[in-house]
Amino acid sequence: MSQIATNAEQTIVGNTVIIDTGCANLSSVRYAVERLMTELERESLFVSDDIDLIKSAERVILPGVGTAPAAMNALKSKGLVDVIKSLQQPVLGVCLGMQMLTRSSKERGAQSQDCPCLDIIATEIEQLDSKGLPLPHMGWNQITPSKHPIFDGVSAGSYVYFVHSYRAPISDYTIASAQHGETFSAAIAKDNFIGLQFHPEKSSQAGARMLKNFLNMTKETFANSAANTPLTEALL
Repeated sequence: MSQIATNAEQTIVGNTVIIDTGCANLSSVRYAVERLMTELERESLFVSDDIDLIKSAERVILPGVGTAPAAMNALKSKGLVDVIKSLQQPVLGVCLGMQMLTRSSKERGAQSQDCPCLDIIATEIEQLDSKGLPLPHMGWNQITPSKHPIFDGVSAGSYVYFVHSYRAPISDYTIASAQHGETFSAAIAKDNFIGLQFHPEKSSQAGARMLKNFLNMTKETFANSAANTPLTEALL
């Protein structure tokens, strides 16, 4: 079902595109989305860095494994930074993909300064204060979700799978929280951009439900401002 797309001739109306950053292992998220698209009787999934294909997609997934500097350099080299920032369809950032949606990351790698990110969601990535617990934060942990379409049918306290050492703090853009030493943003959102710090493709039924919810989203999903209810308001 999925195809590696290299040019705009493969554009199909209503498709879903996983952005090929060139520095992420895409197999697990691709296979998870493929299974759900079969169930939903959808046919068009592409893994691509083609600008026209990404712009025309009905929804876009930004995966990420590795470091923020390497991932951002890959996006810059492919001319994708401004493309991603301009998208108006549903966009899902996964793990490092979520972190790239923010202003900056203190995961510097070989750099001497913080890594500038896409600056779509006004928060910054810092190292997780695990308070003596192991880093990276790896394995199953519970989340507390707020009311957001990505969490339709997902219960509070659901377990999801994390692998990370950096995190976004709790902010007005938090739509789910988790705890590993400190409480941090397990998910953030602004308008049509959604970020999940955990890996939904590795998170069993809860993760599959989130991916299915995303695959059912369209631009119209975000016409209702309730789609961006912050966690702090949702728990009042």
